[in-house]
Amino acid sequence: MRKVCVVVCSRANYSSIKSVMRAAQRHPDLQLQVVAGASALLDRFGAVVESVEADGFEVAARVHMIIEGEDPTTMAKSTGLGLLELPSVFENLKPDVVVTVGDRFETMATAIAAAYMNIPLAHTMGGEISGTIDESIRHAVTKLSHIHFPANRGAAERIIRMGEDPGTVHVVGCPRIDLVAEIADENNRLPERAWLEYEGVGGHINLDDQFLLVSQHPVTTEYGDGERQITETLMALHELRMPTIMLWPNVDAGSEDIARGMRKFREHNEHAYLRFYKNFSVETYVRLMKRCACKVGNSSAAIREGPFLGMPAVNIGTRQIARQRGSNVIDVDYDRGQIIAAIEKQLQHGPYPSEPIYGDGHAGERIADILATTELDIHKRMTY
Repeated sequence: MRKVCVVVCSRANYSSIKSVMRAAQRHPDLQLQVVAGASALLDRFGAVVESVEADGFEVAARVHMIIEGEDPTTMAKSTGLGLLELPSVFENLKPDVVVTVGDRFETMATAIAAAYMNIPLAHTMGGEISGTIDESIRHAVTKLSHIHFPANRGAAERIIRMGEDPGTVHVVGCPRIDLVAEIADENNRLPERAWLEYEGVGGHINLDDQFLLVSQHPVTTEYGDGERQITETLMALHELRMPTIMLWPNVDAGSEDIARGMRKFREHNEHAYLRFYKNFSVETYVRLMKRCACKVGNSSAAIREGPFLGMPAVNIGTRQIARQRGSNVIDVDYDRGQIIAAIEKQLQHGPYPSEPIYGDGHAGERIADILATTELDIHKRMTY
């Protein structure tokens, strides 16, 4: 059996790889190893590791690698700390292949450690364009990886244009869409009140009424401007005063600026219509996306899951710039007037037709099958 080591470092990481973990766990020719690290271990970011274990996955190792501060310096140092710790984990687990996700700074530490240790590296969600430091990290990890699992044909073509062997590039779809497809199936849903009460949601929203779902993260290349950016969003929400569910930001550089703006708003404004949450299970978050009147902020969920669900979305700022998107998205600047106008337009429009831009719901199974059968070769050469 091939030992497949999946590194989970954040709530976004987990939602992006859970279906692969599940498929690998069930595959007769694979042995799943799970490593949890970074913000996935921290309570103030939702302690995602608890969800991982509750879902039936055994965590083989925990890697503490976050240096407090959430600025460019601590983000770089956290990457370095991950690079110090992960080699020891890989040496103990002796995986046949390591799987890493997307474009976060923890992904870079995982990729470098595996590459230097001659462990074949598989990368999901590569080849996409989005701007900011995320795009640079994503393409750098592509060049360190040996097996590529892009979500769509356009991403695959970019990977090949970067000189990667076409035989190592497998268009499988995005694993995040697997969970969305399951939950969107009306016959596969929990009773609504059960999951609302389980997550502590529901006191201020009615699923039969319109409500907003908001998630806005720092843009690392615009470090220092986060408080102003989130204030524009919050003041737009304050003018609308619709029932709103809002998540705290992720751990990227500038997170404290966003959180400070949220705390100031909470202290100085009446906000009974608005509640803040650290984290939701993947299943609950998808259900909220499916039922919300509009998704607001700069999370990739509006771009990836949003088209599949037909979810109206208002994307704010540059964090998702140039990423392929569906007709469900309206792009605006960090301006409360633009944000209000776009939300009102989406409320009038309502749900959109489903657009499966990022997959059909079977990526996890495809990835597990390929990991079990593909040739594992650490030798890389540029192809043209």
